[in-house]
Amino acid sequence: MWILALQISKNSESVGLEDEVKDKMNEDKPGDSQNLACVFCRKNDDCPNKYGEKKTNEKWNLTVHYYCLLMSSGIWQRGKEEEGVYGFLIEDIRKEVNRASKLKCCICKKTGASIGCVAPRCKRSYHFPCGLQRECIFQFTGNFASFCWNHRPVQIITSNSYRESLPCTICLEFIEPIPTYSILRSPCCKNAWFHRECLQGQAINAGVFFFRCTICNNSDIFQKEMLRMGIHIPEKDASWELEENAYQELLQHYEHCDVRRCRCKEGRDYNVPDSKWEIKRCQCCGSSGTHLACSSLRSWEENWECLECRGIIYNSDFQKAKKHALPNSNVGITDCLLEESSPKLPRQSPGAQSKDLLRQGSKFRRDISTILIELGFQIKKKTKRLYINKANIWNSALDGFRNQSFNPSYAIEVAYVNENDNFGRERPGSKQEFLSLLMQHLENSSLFEGSLSKNLSLNSQALKENLYYEAGKMLAISLVHGGPSPGFFSKTLFNCLVYGPENTEPILDDVSDFDVAQIIIRINTATNMADLKSVINECYSYLEFIGCLRLITTLSDKSMLVKDILVYHVIKRVQAPFESFKQGLKTLGVLEKIQTYPEAFCSVLCHKPGNLSAKILSDLFTVHTLPDVQALGFWNSYLQAVEDGKSATTMEDILIFATGCSSIPPAGFKPTPSIECLHMDFPVGNKCNNCLAVPITNTYKEFQENMDFAIRNTLRLEKEESSHYVEH
Repeated sequence: MWILALQISKNSESVGLEDEVKDKMNEDKPGDSQNLACVFCRKNDDCPNKYGEKKTNEKWNLTVHYYCLLMSSGIWQRGKEEEGVYGFLIEDIRKEVNRASKLKCCICKKTGASIGCVAPRCKRSYHFPCGLQRECIFQFTGNFASFCWNHRPVQIITSNSYRESLPCTICLEFIEPIPTYSILRSPCCKNAWFHRECLQGQAINAGVFFFRCTICNNSDIFQKEMLRMGIHIPEKDASWELEENAYQELLQHYEHCDVRRCRCKEGRDYNVPDSKWEIKRCQCCGSSGTHLACSSLRSWEENWECLECRGIIYNSDFQKAKKHALPNSNVGITDCLLEESSPKLPRQSPGAQSKDLLRQGSKFRRDISTILIELGFQIKKKTKRLYINKANIWNSALDGFRNQSFNPSYAIEVAYVNENDNFGRERPGSKQEFLSLLMQHLENSSLFEGSLSKNLSLNSQALKENLYYEAGKMLAISLVHGGPSPGFFSKTLFNCLVYGPENTEPILDDVSDFDVAQIIIRINTATNMADLKSVINECYSYLEFIGCLRLITTLSDKSMLVKDILVYHVIKRVQAPFESFKQGLKTLGVLEKIQTYPEAFCSVLCHKPGNLSAKILSDLFTVHTLPDVQALGFWNSYLQAVEDGKSATTMEDILIFATGCSSIPPAGFKPTPSIECLHMDFPVGNKCNNCLAVPITNTYKEFQENMDFAIRNTLRLEKEESSHYVEH
């Protein structure tokens, strides 16, 4: 990660720098890092929450606080993260110490004030700890600006309608709801107030991915305002994410039979998969279970709720259960003790039933990115390297996923190899690019049929090789590991996964076979009995083969005949591929989440992502190095030109060039895409780090020509490299 500080002063001197640095050091032993003083503020305090991490470079006998270094006005990060101190080169630190030695702190009156107020004509300079004490504001974003107590940003409210004290929403201590340095208000929730110290502590623990408003859960608006007001939000995982096995208990499935009368002779904890003694968990809370036999469940696919959840769901506004008899049931009510499977809803048309189920689930609606991030908690730190040949993406992916050492919960590392390379060389690959290419291949494979919205096909060889299962597993892995969404499922396929094939009615658009579609159209458009019988006679052999011959007495009977043909061709014909595909989707618990949150998953399984815009890409890429103002201006102009169709490239081309993906994955990019401005002729995309380096040029015309040429030709060469292998 590149970190940016203010522009360096041009009049720094390099004479006697080494002596100057040594003069600023504490005279304790160099090895005793706890007592060494920071060369900038000259304090030996080791307080990461206030001053940032304290780090000592023993080779150069140099100690700094991270924030003191970061906020100094005349230095920037020119090295890599592992070079110097946090990427700040030793010679640059020496120059900055020498520059600061000539500046007196306006607070403590001592020299070494390396931080200056950025307000025009303000000449105040100070040490970082002194600035904190005097309530200066330091912005850990953009140009890493600092403001003295007279020029610091403030929060303005139009009128103070809060006459009484309100609690800090973090520590719950009462505070006066008046914006001050130590009291901050949420920009998205007007009744949410915080202590600055509480907010800073929460930001340090939560990190950029989890720091958000405690009331409405907003992150974008909230983080932007808190950064403006001087809250440091580190770009790291939350502290609870870094604990070893922090979520291990979430991976433990509940395995205990809780019904009032357990029939298992081996005990309530006895669990044998794929038998009547398999334990099924409550579909709502997941913290109660039953043996299939103990609740008269015919198969694992049936839903089951415990008594507590059923009382909430079926006896509240969420859903009113209707009393009705259980048909064809040989089990007495005293034997089941109200533990049988969930009451069935009155049969409706699939469309109405889907809407009704979505309406019932409105209280359980979740954002798809949040669901996928939670599923991602299963991913362990242990990595599995996949060797992928981009020209043979399908077979190399199959080999990797079928390897005995492969575990879907291991982090995936990709290495690209080339079969034509006699030296067996490999190069680092982008996981998101690999998953994106795999999803593209899967969409166009023979496992699916249809043009835009696809259903499963019937491929006997693929069924024999268990490829439908592998396809389901690949889709699940892509979603959980941060890959792109499929976006090509038909509504019929999706409804079969969520509500079951028996509750789904296919439509004519689901039929990709031209001859079958023509038969259905001719039957459906018959205007009299003579025409209808003529069509049936012509198609007699086909209708007999698929078991759809029926007695036709009136013209209205044609609708039932059409329905039978559709159900056979779209659902019954592919029953075996469907069951195999569904088993694959159970990988990492994805199918269970799809059935729990159908509305959220419908958006990524059945619909392609929306079109990219200049604003979306501009907001997506963050600047991590010293920006060239002109180059950044050219970059924004280039994005607008691409959006307006004035360039040979597209928004998707730019994203593929930088990340390997043509759309933003549902779970977002990791790491966050970044942009650099470098002195070079052409742009460079680093797909492993999602980093785009743009050239610094003299004119916009030169900038656009270089961008167009590099992006267009790079993507063309990559396409030609993999186009010679196409699997049908």
